[in-house]
Amino acid sequence: MPRKPTREEFETDDGRVLRYVRHPHGGGFVSPKAVVAPDAWIARSAYVEERAIVGPRARVGENSWIESDAQVAAEAIIGIAVHVGPGARVGSGARVGRGARIGEQAVLPANVQVSADSTVPAKAVVGSRAA
Repeated sequence: MPRKPTREEFETDDGRVLRYVRHPHGGGFVSPKAVVAPDAWIARSAYVEERAIVGPRARVGENSWIESDAQVAAEAIIGIAVHVGPGARVGSGARVGRGARIGEQAVLPANVQVSADSTVPAKAVVGSRAA
Protein backbone atom coordinates (compact mmCIF):
# COMPACT_ATOMS: atom_id res chain seq x y z
CA MET A 1 0.00 0.00 0.00
CA PRO A 2 1.51 3.39 -0.98
CA ARG A 3 2.32 5.79 1.85
CA LYS A 4 0.64 9.16 1.99
CA PRO A 5 3.15 11.97 1.54
CA THR A 6 3.76 13.87 4.76
CA ARG A 7 5.56 16.81 3.13
CA GLU A 8 4.41 18.95 0.22
CA GLU A 9 6.03 21.79 -1.74
CA PHE A 10 4.39 24.35 -4.00
CA GLU A 11 6.00 27.01 -6.16
CA THR A 12 4.27 30.39 -6.27
CA ASP A 13 3.92 32.49 -9.41
CA ASP A 14 6.86 34.63 -8.25
CA GLY A 15 9.11 31.57 -7.84
CA ARG A 16 9.00 31.18 -4.05
CA VAL A 17 8.73 27.64 -2.73
CA LEU A 18 6.20 27.08 0.04
CA ARG A 19 6.70 23.99 2.17
CA TYR A 20 4.04 22.24 4.20
CA VAL A 21 3.70 19.15 6.33
CA ARG A 22 0.48 17.19 6.63
CA HIS A 23 -1.13 17.45 10.05
CA PRO A 24 -1.69 14.04 11.66
CA HIS A 25 -5.35 14.84 12.42
CA GLY A 26 -7.20 15.57 9.20
CA GLY A 27 -4.17 15.70 6.92
CA GLY A 28 -4.28 19.44 6.19
CA PHE A 29 -1.32 21.49 4.97
CA VAL A 30 0.61 23.15 7.82
CA SER A 31 3.67 25.35 7.40
CA PRO A 32 6.64 24.05 9.41
CA LYS A 33 6.79 27.61 10.82
CA ALA A 34 3.22 27.42 12.20
CA VAL A 35 2.27 26.11 15.64
CA VAL A 36 -0.66 23.69 15.60
CA ALA A 37 -1.74 21.72 18.65
CA PRO A 38 -1.36 17.96 18.17
CA ASP A 39 -5.05 17.41 18.97
CA ALA A 40 -6.34 20.11 16.60
CA TRP A 41 -8.05 18.87 13.43
CA ILE A 42 -6.98 20.39 10.10
CA ALA A 43 -9.06 19.21 7.12
CA ARG A 44 -7.16 17.67 4.22
CA SER A 45 -7.69 20.64 1.87
CA ALA A 46 -7.07 23.35 4.51
CA TYR A 47 -3.93 25.48 4.85
CA VAL A 48 -2.23 26.94 7.92
CA GLU A 49 0.47 29.45 7.01
CA GLU A 50 3.73 30.38 8.74
CA ARG A 51 3.60 31.93 12.22
CA ALA A 52 -0.10 31.04 12.54
CA ILE A 53 -1.23 29.34 15.74
CA VAL A 54 -4.05 26.79 16.04
CA GLY A 55 -4.93 25.81 19.60
CA PRO A 56 -5.93 22.56 21.27
CA ARG A 57 -9.08 20.83 20.00
CA ALA A 58 -9.67 23.55 17.38
CA ARG A 59 -11.10 22.43 14.02
CA VAL A 60 -10.32 23.92 10.60
CA GLY A 61 -12.72 22.87 7.82
CA GLU A 62 -12.17 21.85 4.21
CA ASN A 63 -10.83 24.50 1.83
CA SER A 64 -10.17 26.95 4.67
CA TRP A 65 -7.09 29.13 4.88
CA ILE A 66 -5.48 30.40 8.08
CA GLU A 67 -3.06 33.12 7.00
CA SER A 68 0.26 34.03 8.59
CA ASP A 69 0.28 35.42 12.11
CA ALA A 70 -3.40 34.48 12.62
CA GLN A 71 -4.46 32.78 15.84
CA VAL A 72 -7.25 30.24 16.25
CA ALA A 73 -7.73 29.54 19.96
CA ALA A 74 -8.65 26.31 21.71
CA GLU A 75 -11.90 24.63 20.70
CA ALA A 76 -12.70 27.20 18.00
CA ILE A 77 -14.42 25.81 14.91
CA ILE A 78 -13.54 27.24 11.51
CA GLY A 79 -16.12 26.10 8.95
CA ILE A 80 -15.72 25.04 5.34
CA ALA A 81 -14.14 27.53 2.88
CA VAL A 82 -13.36 30.15 5.55
CA HIS A 83 -10.56 32.69 5.13
CA VAL A 84 -8.89 33.94 8.33
CA GLY A 85 -6.75 36.94 7.37
CA PRO A 86 -3.22 37.75 8.47
CA GLY A 87 -2.93 38.58 12.15
CA ALA A 88 -6.62 37.88 12.87
CA ARG A 89 -7.52 36.33 16.23
CA VAL A 90 -10.34 33.85 16.72
CA GLY A 91 -11.21 33.35 20.40
CA SER A 92 -11.65 30.13 22.31
CA GLY A 93 -14.85 28.31 21.46
CA ALA A 94 -15.73 30.71 18.61
CA ARG A 95 -17.68 29.31 15.65
CA VAL A 96 -17.09 30.67 12.14
CA GLY A 97 -19.65 29.62 9.53
CA ARG A 98 -19.06 28.28 6.04
CA GLY A 99 -17.65 30.78 3.54
CA ALA A 100 -17.02 33.54 6.09
CA ARG A 101 -14.15 36.00 5.63
CA ILE A 102 -12.27 37.30 8.66
CA GLY A 103 -10.25 40.40 7.78
CA GLU A 104 -6.65 41.19 8.57
CA GLN A 105 -6.07 41.76 12.32
CA ALA A 106 -9.78 41.34 13.12
CA VAL A 107 -10.60 40.04 16.61
CA LEU A 108 -13.36 37.54 17.40
CA PRO A 109 -13.88 37.10 21.17
CA ALA A 110 -14.39 33.77 22.89
CA ASN A 111 -17.60 31.87 22.09
CA VAL A 112 -18.76 34.30 19.39
CA GLN A 113 -20.62 32.95 16.35
CA VAL A 114 -20.01 34.32 12.86
CA SER A 115 -22.73 33.45 10.34
CA ALA A 116 -22.05 31.67 7.07
CA ASP A 117 -20.87 33.90 4.22
CA SER A 118 -20.30 36.85 6.58
CA THR A 119 -17.42 39.28 6.30
CA VAL A 120 -15.65 40.70 9.34
CA PRO A 121 -13.72 43.79 8.18
CA ALA A 122 -10.00 44.24 8.73
CA LYS A 123 -9.10 45.40 12.26
CA ALA A 124 -12.71 45.03 13.46
CA VAL A 125 -13.32 43.85 17.00
CA VAL A 126 -16.55 41.85 17.03
CA GLY A 127 -18.82 42.92 19.87
CA SER A 128 -17.17 46.30 20.40
CA ARG A 129 -18.87 49.62 19.82
CA ALA A 130 -17.26 52.88 18.82
CA ALA A 131 -17.25 55.41 21.66
